[in-house]
Amino acid sequence: MEKIAGKIAPKDMLENIADLISAYYTKTIDTNDMSQLISFGTSGHRGSSLKNSFNEAHILAVTQAVVDYRNKEGISEALYIGMDTHALSTPAHKSTLCVLGANGVNTYYAANFEYTPTPVISHAILTHIGSDGIVITPSHNPPSDGGFKYNGIDGGPADVDATNWIENKANEYLKNNLLGVNIIPYEEALKQNCIKEYDFVTPYVKDLVNVIDMDAIRKSGIKIGADCMGGSGMKYYHAIRKMYGLDMDIFNDTADFTFSFMHLDYDGKIRMDCSSPYAMAGLIALKDNYDIAFGNDTDFDRHGIVTKSKGLLNPNHYLSVAIDYLSKSRDFDGLGIGKTLVSSSMIDRVANDNQKELFETPVGFKWFVKPLIDGKIFFGGEESAGASFLRFDKNVWSTDKDGIILNLLSAEILAKTGIDAGIYYANLTSKHGSPIYARIDAVASSEQKQKLKNLTPQDIKSDTLAGEKIESILTTASNGAKIGGLKVNAKNGWFALRPSGTEDVYKIYAESFINEEHLKQIQTDAKKIVDSLF
Repeated sequence: MEKIAGKIAPKDMLENIADLISAYYTKTIDTNDMSQLISFGTSGHRGSSLKNSFNEAHILAVTQAVVDYRNKEGISEALYIGMDTHALSTPAHKSTLCVLGANGVNTYYAANFEYTPTPVISHAILTHIGSDGIVITPSHNPPSDGGFKYNGIDGGPADVDATNWIENKANEYLKNNLLGVNIIPYEEALKQNCIKEYDFVTPYVKDLVNVIDMDAIRKSGIKIGADCMGGSGMKYYHAIRKMYGLDMDIFNDTADFTFSFMHLDYDGKIRMDCSSPYAMAGLIALKDNYDIAFGNDTDFDRHGIVTKSKGLLNPNHYLSVAIDYLSKSRDFDGLGIGKTLVSSSMIDRVANDNQKELFETPVGFKWFVKPLIDGKIFFGGEESAGASFLRFDKNVWSTDKDGIILNLLSAEILAKTGIDAGIYYANLTSKHGSPIYARIDAVASSEQKQKLKNLTPQDIKSDTLAGEKIESILTTASNGAKIGGLKVNAKNGWFALRPSGTEDVYKIYAESFINEEHLKQIQTDAKKIVDSLF
């Protein structure tokens, strides 16, 4: 696949959108096949109509399950619904309204059925206390996929208790041929008093001055390149440019359900991953035309920063930069930093240097929701290019990942410091060392994934890692939650094992503060441990 990675997709590889939409409405689900049932991973339910895992029945059932959950929890305020630009998002959005309208749920959808980023839904929930939300998105997944996320009254991705309940209830409806699911025709749903249009753009864009120094960006006159990647935030960048008078070129700002403008990812697939140098090849080629450039995945919850100095920044590198800059430029005294345990240890060193308490969590942004709301942390970020941070006044901005503010922060950093985030990170490595980070995905059966999920420190028989004494073996994060895998730490390196929640693979994350050879030795030792377990 290396020969076509980073290249524009040939036309014969593009998704047949007519088949995709037809399958959504016509395919019949086999409820005896587990792969065709609702399954909530770290970012909601995802699937494809072509695989019988994201079809009309799924959406009708899961929406009714959300309604039932709201009733059980006594949630009576408005529900805010958004969708991204995947082809299956539009029919799923319509199906969702058919159920919400039938159940009389007070629902707000984007005016003119515009697309709405995930962080905007979180922001709307938090500014309307007691509300919750649904986002129809499979994030950066290929064009054939669809996704359904539920965000609770805290604005963040629903926790495991909620998603387990919703998942079980939805599958119960599927197995009973949707008996008990309230549905009305789409045109009738739109006529219900409870289904209302809402302007999501203006409140969010106006509020940006409370989390980003927009005036500094404007006054600096820096030239910005913004790649919408055909995603849900297209109108938002146009509104931001206009409202704040920014010198910003905006690319790929129309919906193309085949995403034919995208460059193929590492495996030859179209994937709107703004952290991938292959998928971002188009914007990287333009880096010298801009002082700073950035892109987003399809639902705009992830960020991708392209600098003149270094090109596309590794997500871990930019998280380190953002944390250091925010620690020094905001009054966040007494507040800590949240990171997933598979994020770079450079963050640990930056946190320590800024005298900030560090909180390590399992994978998944949901772990940062309560600490952000409670003011325990000012920043929560994960290695997959997702993060959010507090407003200037220390109040919460969003409790879901916000790729828009992380991108704008890179412009603020350049405007205020005079150096781009690539140079900023190089300065951090001069002070703290230069880590090398990598992730490997390998095939694993369901049984093997289950074994990895339930590992204990006693399962590791070795006392050294790449020639260094093992200092700790972790199966729980610093917040006490199980990590669903295992992490091994030594003085100058670490690795973590974790089964995927959505694919038949396991992941080896590894990092070295010495060199590439040391990293490879860590990976070799990690593989030996996995082989011994299997």
